[in-house]
Amino acid sequence: MCLAIPGKIIKINSQLAIVEFRGVQKEINISIVDVKVGDYVMVHAGFAIEKMENENVKEIKKYLK
Repeated sequence: MCLAIPGKIIKINSQLAIVEFRGVQKEINISIVDVKVGDYVMVHAGFAIEKMENENVKEIKKYLK
């Protein structure tokens, strides 16, 4: 089973972004979503697949603890 995980965009460089997941930063492909620094995205297999609303991120994070 694979999970998509929410993360916060810290920095954008063209089609790639640095995204933070609970203190860990990873480089993620953002080519299929329209996002800016500070946005939350759902990430699966190294790709941002959906822009997330803050309320949804808070709820998802509760379940991932």
